[in-house]
Amino acid sequence: MVPSPAEAPDGPSPALLALLEAEPLGELTVLDVGTGTGRLARALAPRCRAVVGVDRDARQIGEARARAAAAGLANVRFVVGDVEVEEYAPFKPDMVVAHLCMSDAIAERAARVLAPGRVFAFVAFHTDQWKETNRPSRFAYGEVGIKRLLKRTGFAVEHLAVEREVRTFETVEQGLAAAAPLAERWQADGRWPRYTKFLAEGGRTLTRAHLVVKARKA
Repeated sequence: MVPSPAEAPDGPSPALLALLEAEPLGELTVLDVGTGTGRLARALAPRCRAVVGVDRDARQIGEARARAAAAGLANVRFVVGDVEVEEYAPFKPDMVVAHLCMSDAIAERAARVLAPGRVFAFVAFHTDQWKETNRPSRFAYGEVGIKRLLKRTGFAVEHLAVEREVRTFETVEQGLAAAAPLAERWQADGRWPRYTKFLAEGGRTLTRAHLVVKARKA
């Protein structure tokens, strides 16, 4: 349950890592939900007591295991599982993190497993992500929506910021070239015709926007 490489940044969010480093990571077992190939889990492993990465994509879990082994990381393990269906209690986490894999179901499960005072931190798609396609991701949230979700699930927000990058173009051709890595996926999900229509009608932007959030269980 991870975005395509074209949608994802090159590595874990530096802003998220900075927020997590304020916690006593050396004492904590961290659960990375929707870990994909384990980029965030591998970045956290040297700082944490232990890290568990979970994702429903067995192929990506296999790649995550291989990369962790190559890096000599002995305190990180990867498990195949659906983080929107399965409960997190078997992993006994002290913290739950997620990188571009966020949903109501994930927040609810994090709330059920974390003790008061423990942290749930994540990067999520903002509703402005690829707004030019007029089709937000089901994993996307606005500021108001994410605050409501966290309040409902028993978390107090300590940090909430929007990271936004808007690329601008002079021509339709430049806009098409910028979105070319996304074309196959957007053809499949119906976004591509909407984006080309946006460009044909004079639109000249492509927006990437994420929420960076740190919340603590009340």
